[in-house]
Amino acid sequence: MEKDPSSFSCTLLQDVQDRGRKAVIGLWVCLYALQKDHPHHNVLAILDEITQTGEGLVDQILLDELGHSLTPELKDFQEKHKQHLTEKTEMLEEHKPPGTTLKPQRFLINERYVNLIVVSTDQFRQRPQNELIQTGVKHEKCLKKTKTGLEHISLNKLFRWNHQSECVPHAVMVSGVPGIGKTTLMQKFVYDWVNGKHYQRFAFVFFFRFRDLNRRGKVSLEEMILHQYPYLEGQIGDILQDPERLLFIFDGLDENIHQMDFKSSNLTNPKQRTLFGEIVVSLVRQSLLKGCSVLITSRPTRLASVHTDVFQRIAEIMGFLHEDRLIFFNNFFGNEELSEKAFHYVQENDTLYTFCYIPSYCWIICTVLSMCFRAQPTITDQLMTSLPKTVTQLFVTFVSNILANHSLNKDGGHTARELLTFIGWMAEHGVMNHLIVFNEHDLESFSVRNDNHVFSSFMMESGQPPDVDYTFLHLTLQEFFAALVHFFNYNCDRLQETLDKAESYSDRRAEILLRFLCGLSDSSTRSMLKSHVGELSTQAARDVITWIQKKIVKEQITEQSREHKRDLLNVFYYLHESRNKALVSQCIGSYKADFSDVPLSPLDCSVLSFILQSCRETEEVNLNSCKIPSEGLKKLLLVLHNIKSLR
Repeated sequence: MEKDPSSFSCTLLQDVQDRGRKAVIGLWVCLYALQKDHPHHNVLAILDEITQTGEGLVDQILLDELGHSLTPELKDFQEKHKQHLTEKTEMLEEHKPPGTTLKPQRFLINERYVNLIVVSTDQFRQRPQNELIQTGVKHEKCLKKTKTGLEHISLNKLFRWNHQSECVPHAVMVSGVPGIGKTTLMQKFVYDWVNGKHYQRFAFVFFFRFRDLNRRGKVSLEEMILHQYPYLEGQIGDILQDPERLLFIFDGLDENIHQMDFKSSNLTNPKQRTLFGEIVVSLVRQSLLKGCSVLITSRPTRLASVHTDVFQRIAEIMGFLHEDRLIFFNNFFGNEELSEKAFHYVQENDTLYTFCYIPSYCWIICTVLSMCFRAQPTITDQLMTSLPKTVTQLFVTFVSNILANHSLNKDGGHTARELLTFIGWMAEHGVMNHLIVFNEHDLESFSVRNDNHVFSSFMMESGQPPDVDYTFLHLTLQEFFAALVHFFNYNCDRLQETLDKAESYSDRRAEILLRFLCGLSDSSTRSMLKSHVGELSTQAARDVITWIQKKIVKEQITEQSREHKRDLLNVFYYLHESRNKALVSQCIGSYKADFSDVPLSPLDCSVLSFILQSCRETEEVNLNSCKIPSEGLKKLLLVLHNIKSLR
């Protein structure tokens, strides 16, 4: 009978334990020998933990399983607290099907949760590129590395011995790009704690979101806790008496609107009122409630400006493995034939498949494909060839399908075009200013009305009046609308200003926006929206094409350092998104392409293949020391005959 690796390892360990003490010692001797010949971070971490903590490790494991003994009063409050957290975390909510009046779908978290890969890393320190692109490009490489080089951290190990910092961490940072599942991971963490699966050493776990804390003025730690958990009022003093039994979780540091200096803190009194940021820093730095544990999540780019040495473990969510993506598709479609066809299609499309490591991207891709399948129930070859091939086409299809569900021209007093124009200017303002959470004031400033189905198909609201926040279903949808608005409401100077600004940001925050602008320069891609919103500006498309032409000339005459070669490759991504083979042939011609010493991912190779395919003949291509993986070479094989000289 076949077993999955997890159940097989459990059976093996049980068999070893059943054979007694000598067999267990023999197992550890084997692991030491294995580590010597085949070093692996996970084995190293286990052996290091045993060596450093000795007999205390057994006590720690038992404490995590059984927890502390509490007074009857505290036990009652803990039960009430766990019941409250169970109600908050047992259901996993998925976005409602866009364009419908249905409520969001809810599933038991254990039925729907798909494992995410979490690894020990601090690679966010060097992130000059857009997070989604950079992580997407390196994702498969990193996942392969987890088998040999990176420590894979399960939820029950986040607060276990860290051999890198050589201590049991009390402050842990978990980073991940937008939509990769940071909040869902925290929900699963809390749910498993409530159900006794891990960390019973924490008698109380408190969960906060930075976006909620933004609304608070000066506050004390006690007030912060009681505002969210008012039923603890009778015992809050006793609860805070034993800090080592407490875990504080703060989700979404990137949504915090205040600066936080992790280098210093002087707060010591949980009753003292101050800005919440100082409370968080003081908990992390242990000046407040010394001995407590803190878990914070953030997008990687925010961490580049944070003093992170104060965290004893920094982990990054790497998202879905191949098999996890397949599970997600099966769960979504609930129909083996449909999910198989959808997954096969996405696998054949490098751009879409690469971004599938992000759960929310998986959701958008599945949603779009299900919309297409619903519109044409018979899955024909013709239908499969008409499905979106670029990220721009994916989002154009997403938006056009939603608009198709709204037969009335006017919705809430605005046409769909007017509403999307207002949303677009707000989206662009957000992209340019690192703003992903909007409030009522932002909506009023951009004349956005939130009382119609079109709005609620694209944006989510959270909180209770008057403190309601709005976010786009996905950051990339915000970036898409920020580009689309220039084709709705064309202004030559404004478009040029956006192109110049987007290009100038060293953190590449507007990189995806630029790709969408280039993607929308393709008339066939734009035409999919025409029947819903009318004509989109052809002059905007011409301006974008002119910008691409100038960009290519600029990159071609620039000295070819590794950084500038990568910049040229980015321009190739713009061309790939535009699907404009004539433009490629005109701009690139028989250009000599030199990408030597630039590691190329399979997606890079796919883009390069499109460029070379679109050129009649290429004089010379230098791919020396590009470390191209085998799947990348397969993409290039089709176009090698176009190259006169290949290195």
